[in-house]
Amino acid sequence: MIIDVHGHYTTAPKALEDWRNRQIAGIKDPSVRPKVSELKISDDELRESIVNNQLKKMRERGSDLTIFSPRASFMAHHIGDFEVSSTWAAICNELCARVSQLFPDHFIGAAMLPQSPGVDPKTCIPELEKCVKDYGFVGINLNPDPSGGHWTSPPLSDRQWYPIYEKMVELDIPAMIHVSTSCNACFHTTGAHYLNADTTAFMQCLTSDLFKDFPTLRFLIPHGGGAVPYHWGRFRGLAQELKKPLLKDHLLHNIFFDTCVYHQPGIDLLTKVIPVDNILFASEMIGAVRGIDPETGFPYDDTKRYIEASTILSAKDKHKVYEGNARRVFPRLDAALKAKGK
Repeated sequence: MIIDVHGHYTTAPKALEDWRNRQIAGIKDPSVRPKVSELKISDDELRESIVNNQLKKMRERGSDLTIFSPRASFMAHHIGDFEVSSTWAAICNELCARVSQLFPDHFIGAAMLPQSPGVDPKTCIPELEKCVKDYGFVGINLNPDPSGGHWTSPPLSDRQWYPIYEKMVELDIPAMIHVSTSCNACFHTTGAHYLNADTTAFMQCLTSDLFKDFPTLRFLIPHGGGAVPYHWGRFRGLAQELKKPLLKDHLLHNIFFDTCVYHQPGIDLLTKVIPVDNILFASEMIGAVRGIDPETGFPYDDTKRYIEASTILSAKDKHKVYEGNARRVFPRLDAALKAKGK
């Protein structure tokens, strides 16, 4: 089985975006704020949006199951207040839950949290619990910068985040550390802000002793870990200067990386530097990079091709990347698959 741990609902029916635009307009003018009940999306519309997009590409490329969460750039936690984020998160999570119910063999959910700048993260717990307990979601996306590129929140090691971590440990779910849209003109959303955040999250963990407090906490850093694998020597050296343990002991029991890296040399570097037990297959399609690579003639985000072409990974290694590691990092996913005899 090939499990893609990083998929977003980027092809949702246009009615969702139209409702969101009305919600945003309603921040300034409450008289135009829409009711949740005004959003009407049928199961047939959901099916069409998936069958002709994500599911079509999964079948073409040979992946079996996607961990599916709301569109990352649409989380936009910097917009409005907690009420706005809470309503928006509930709507987006419910749509992903419906997709998972319509295509139970191909999609399983991960939750967007209703984060808002300056608001205590523990306010996200009711939505988190609903998604895991009622919808059967197997993970969450945690935004370390709800301000959208201005980094007004404390680092992930701060005790402010601990209520979320405590609930993650209780429910035995991991978090993908994933920011949303940048509203800072200095940082392009998918080309800078996402990768900056991946690297920043890793460094925040490196400089702290977070995993002493939460030895079973698990973070998945997407996009191949940002700059982390490329600068592994720098991070090893910094840890040494800070009198921290070796990175394999300090962080790699708790931090994992996906394969959303869109060229063969990048995947080769990732798999040379990072232990195979810490690498999970992912593509993030249909996502930030949707074009055809003129050097290969294939889509940039067809990451299975890079894994298959690897001369570094053995067959046993590839099984870990494709399936084994995902089952281990996402125990609720493993349980759901075993319940189906998979």
